[in-house]
Amino acid sequence: MTKITAAITAVEAWVPEFRLTNEILETMVDTNDEWIQSRTGIKERRILKGEGLGTSDMAVEAVKGLCKKRGIDPMEIDMLICATTTPDFVFPATANIICDKIGAKNAFGYDIQAACSGFIFALVTGSKFIESGQYKKIIIVGGDKMSSIVDYTDRATCVIFGDGAGAVLLEPNAEGFGIKDSILRSDGAGIIYLHQKAGGSVNPPTHKTVDEKQHYVFQDGQPVFKFAVTKMADVSAEIMERNDLTAGDVAWLVPHQANKRIIDATARRMGIGDEKVMLNIQNYGNTTNGTIPICLWEWEKKLHKGDNLILAAFGGGFTWGSVWVKWAY
Repeated sequence: MTKITAAITAVEAWVPEFRLTNEILETMVDTNDEWIQSRTGIKERRILKGEGLGTSDMAVEAVKGLCKKRGIDPMEIDMLICATTTPDFVFPATANIICDKIGAKNAFGYDIQAACSGFIFALVTGSKFIESGQYKKIIIVGGDKMSSIVDYTDRATCVIFGDGAGAVLLEPNAEGFGIKDSILRSDGAGIIYLHQKAGGSVNPPTHKTVDEKQHYVFQDGQPVFKFAVTKMADVSAEIMERNDLTAGDVAWLVPHQANKRIIDATARRMGIGDEKVMLNIQNYGNTTNGTIPICLWEWEKKLHKGDNLILAAFGGGFTWGSVWVKWAY
């Protein structure tokens, strides 16, 4: 019996027009372009402007473009999973809102929250529904409006994050292309280093939590950096080793765009050169769940059928993982 794998058959992304440059940030907080670029590699990031706009609005544009590119009607979509850390609401799921806005009336779905690793967690989850034979067309969305939870008076975090969304379509494949293997990990002890203090059931919103700016990203940079460098690099090397992939076999590393130094360390651990690394952090910053699909969208024309891609991510929680994808078109 032919084994069915879940192949990525289309990719699309959408980013807001407004560019928050390092020069603009210099007028907002005590920072400068040299300091930001030397520590993060970021030159600018996109910010979603407009009253009442959220993550779903960016995702809808990405999914509409995806359906048009693939030539499918939203009614053909069986399932949609949205990986996001900034959902439109606590409930209902942003996935359901996206489906409603695009007219995907036959789809069911839900959100996945795994911080910056959410997209690859959702990708692997969706692949299992394809491999089981239950569904034929599943959309995986990764997107965040990080500007909604960033304190623009905090120089340590406001320089890092941006807004954006991307989406991929998963369909069955019998030729051996698609998602081949994955390693996913988490460690809840990492909460003390990277979290949002208030807004959940433990610390619900109050005047006090708002006044004390507890609804923004909190990050203890050094421990997060050290953990990310080690773990993201380790799983990327591990997935190559257990599948007998050499550096020469890998066409592209598709890393979460959190910090250029973390990306460089991962590439070195894998033994691959800069020419095989998808890097766009300089233009978008860290869009959290949006980084990997936005990379795939920007590099789509450079990808060839049969290319081996290693997707790698690290996020708050802590969460991390890697996925081996054999490109299907």
